[in-house]
Order: sequence, then structure tokens, then C-alpha cells
Amino acid sequence: MTLRQLPMLELVPATRPAQHPAEPADVRLAEYRPEARALPRFHVWTLGCQMNRSDSEEMAGRLLAAGCAEVPSLDDADLVVINTCAIREGAEQKVIGRQGHLARLKAANPGLRIVLTGCSVREPDRAGLRKRYPAVDLFLRPDEEPELVDRLGLASAQAPVGLPGGIGGSGGIGGSAAASGPVGATTIVGRTLVGVADHLGATRAEAVAAGAVARDSATSAWLPIIYGCDKTCTYCIVPFSRGPERSRPFDEIVDEARSLAAAGYREVTLLGQNVNSYGHDLAPEGRFGHVDAERWAGRRLDLHGRPDLAELIRAIDGIRTADGKPAIERLRFVTSHPWDLSDRLIAAMADCPSVCEHLHLPVQSGDDAVLRRMGRQYTIEHYLERLARIREAIPGIAISTDIIVGFCGETDAQFRSTLRLLETVRYDQVFAAAYSERPGTPATHLADDVPADVKRARLNELLALQEEIGFDRNRAWLGRDVDVLVDRVVPPRLHDHDEGGGEGTPDSSAPRVSGRSRQNKLVHLAGGEDLIGRTVVARVDHAGPYALRGTVSGA
Repeated sequence: MTLRQLPMLELVPATRPAQHPAEPADVRLAEYRPEARALPRFHVWTLGCQMNRSDSEEMAGRLLAAGCAEVPSLDDADLVVINTCAIREGAEQKVIGRQGHLARLKAANPGLRIVLTGCSVREPDRAGLRKRYPAVDLFLRPDEEPELVDRLGLASAQAPVGLPGGIGGSGGIGGSAAASGPVGATTIVGRTLVGVADHLGATRAEAVAAGAVARDSATSAWLPIIYGCDKTCTYCIVPFSRGPERSRPFDEIVDEARSLAAAGYREVTLLGQNVNSYGHDLAPEGRFGHVDAERWAGRRLDLHGRPDLAELIRAIDGIRTADGKPAIERLRFVTSHPWDLSDRLIAAMADCPSVCEHLHLPVQSGDDAVLRRMGRQYTIEHYLERLARIREAIPGIAISTDIIVGFCGETDAQFRSTLRLLETVRYDQVFAAAYSERPGTPATHLADDVPADVKRARLNELLALQEEIGFDRNRAWLGRDVDVLVDRVVPPRLHDHDEGGGEGTPDSSAPRVSGRSRQNKLVHLAGGEDLIGRTVVARVDHAGPYALRGTVSGA
């Protein structure tokens, strides 16, 4: 059996066509447009979560709207935007390790400029960022990303790329500030100065209205609904990199969903660091007077009369075509926190036909004492009660999770409790990682006392167990029909190692495409590009631990 640690998500989207500004109605204004050759060719390198992918789509869209062209690699770019992840040490090390290569590119191309953003850019660390990332010219916190075009001076022909200085104290390259002033702002979390997402809802709505979101897919779309995080997980840097939770206005989200349906998107994923916390920070409204819920765990909140994720799901599911079907065929949401998996949300998932039968619910550990040290504020008993409730409401729902092994003080017995949890729950998919200390988090005050070799051994043991469970869960799909939303062409391979073996002997030489079932199962199919964007019925004839293979039987 081959063991593979899940890689850090690193995404290089397909090149999008450049979107140049429209020709001015008055031809006398044409001379004031920036020359195309003066505009940089850009590349966005994205690491980390789905929220980073969505943020990168916005940044790419703004650059395209400014007339820049996108190129497929760092080596071809005049402007490199690196959207970083700081959740795991390995993600930051990827970027640090690329600094030498970027420095060589800058030596060969003196006009090259490099922008670093994402969760690695935190306000208290600004002084050390230059030393850690010496090739970078401009650092933007996640809440400052809407300022990218203005910081680069691309919004005006009179402010070309390369002017010294900058705004907001970031240094590096700059240009003119936006007419409305800087977007980014700060607040205090505990005793730490952090960026705050107060303005991101408005800038998102402006980007959507202007068509300045360069989506990577014409089939599936990300839709952010809440920014930041209010949770207390001691190992996590997100509250200090993205600030407190800030929900987007209810009607703006529904409007964006409606525009996605009109544009032909088949699948929409609602996004948030804790997506099911949506709405608690919005003002009460009379139309939501029927929302009467309480958190069952964690910090108590007054949720009465405020829209929640359940209300939002029902509203988006209620966008219908002329024949009464959901205008958005598939609706998903990530990532959920067990605190906010309410009975109202479970009922909405069960009632709304567009909501997919899949839930990602991070548990992090199978031991209550470890969960307390992690600041998770629920017990395994509570967690299992929520899973039992949702499995009763939605039979056959697929469940995935996140797990950290080797957290501070984790004993072998406590790790064994996590393995027993896997055997009890029988997850469809587990994203696991060994604990790595993140500077600035509360866990730095705990002893990181599990040796590295023990962490690796525990991680491999957990992945081996989950591979068996995943294989068994996938074998249950053999001979069954599944709906597959096809979204990509699979490059030919000599071996089918991505499926980790399994039953059947697939022909790897035939053209292949892949997509996801409603249960978020990866399904490979024989077929060509004509299937992209279509939902097809496939009979599953091969199962591996990580994917299924099927034969198209209808459309």
C-alpha cells in the first residue's frame, strides 16, 4: 500500500485572456490611455485554502480589468503576485525557498516586481518580512488586497509601475492611492494589531458589479460570504492574519448568486474561514424575526433576528428557473466549525435540493484533553452527536475532516483516541498534518514536546488507516450510478497512481476527464473536452482509496 501525505494546495490557474479597457466613446480621450506595452504581464501564484483561491480571482480580475495580460509562469511575468498560506510551516517554506529564484529573475528582468499577500503578511511582522522575503517589493495584508492595482500605479497612466514609496506604510513599489483612499484597516485582537475585513464586503460587491473577478472555471464558482475568524483555536494564525469575522450583507450575496446562475455556473461554493458562523455580526432585521437559535458550544452570541447560513442557503436554493428547478444545480459551503452546525442549518441542508450531500467538519483530534489545549471548546461526544444528527437528516451524506497529529502534549494514548474516532466515524476523506508551531499563536506558550520523528510516524499511521477506510467507503459505490459534474481534462499518465490502486483495470491511454459527484467524490471518466461543464450520469466500475472511475451512461 502506497502512503502519500496530502500536499499543500498550490494552484496555478489556466491563463485567462487579457481584458483590455473598452475603447472610449470620445476618440479624443484615446491618447490618455496607458500604452499596452507599459502594462506588466502578471502571474498569480496561489497557495492554501479556497478563500485564497477566491482572493486570487479578485486580484487577477482587477489586473485584467486594468489591461494587464496574464502569463502561465513566474519566468514570463513582469509582475508576480504570491498569495501565501501560513496555516502550515511547509507553505511558508515553499515561498521562502523560491526567493533565490525570484532574485535571479529580477536580475535578468529589472522591471520585474513582486507582491506578497495572504496570511503570511501580518501587521506585527512587517519589520521582519523584508528579511524573510528579500525578493519582494510590496507586502499587502489580506484586507489590503483590493488596493493592489492602485498600489502598483496601474489605475492611472500618470502613475506607472515602479514609482518609489507606497501608501499605508508598506513600502516597496507604489503609485496613486484609490480615489476613496486605502481599503485596509486595523483593529486589536487580544493585544495584537491585526488587519480587519471591514471594507471587503463593499470591495467584493464593486468587483462583481464591474466584472473584475477572473474566475478560474466556467462551471464552478467561489462565493465568499464571511471574512476573518473569531474562534479560539490555539494553533491557528488565521484570527491574527485575517482579523475578526465580518459577514457580507445578505442581499449582496444573494445578488451575486443570482448573477452566477444567470452566467451559467452549475456549482457554487460559499466560503468563509468559518462559513457557518455567517450573520452573527449583522444587525437584526424584522424579516429575520423567525431566526431563533442558540449556539450549543463555544462563545455565546445573540443570534436572534439575524440572518444565518441556513437562511442564506434557503434563499439561494430559492433562485429557480422557469421550470421550477434550482438555478444553481449544486450548492456547497466550506469550512464549517462544529460550534455553528445548528439544527436550523441541518434542516436547510436536508430541505434544499441544490445542497450537495457532503459536509467538511474539522475535528482536529479525537481526544477531549487535546481539544481543550487546542481551544476547540467542544467534546468528542458533542461532535459525534452533531454527526449523528446530520446523518439521520441526510442519509448517505459524505463527511470529510481535518486532523492535526502531534499537537503539544499529545500522548500515544491520546493519538490512539484519534485513530478510534476514524474507525467510529469512517470519514470519506481526511486532510491530516503534523503540528508545526506558528509564531504569534497562543500555542507557542505550550511546549512543542512531541518529537518530529514521532509526529511523522503518527501521521503515516493515521493516513494508512484512512486509506483503508477511504478504499472501503469508495468500494461501496461500485456498480452504482452517480451524477458527475465534469470540470477538467485529465492529462495522460503511464500509471494510475492517483487512485491508489483499486478494483478494475482502467485504460490509461484513453482520453479522460474528471469531475465530482454530489458527495464530492473525484470521478474519472473516459471522454473528451465536449463533456466539460456537463453533468453526466456515470456507472462506477472502478474504486480506489482516493477516486472512482466510471463509464458515462447518460446525460
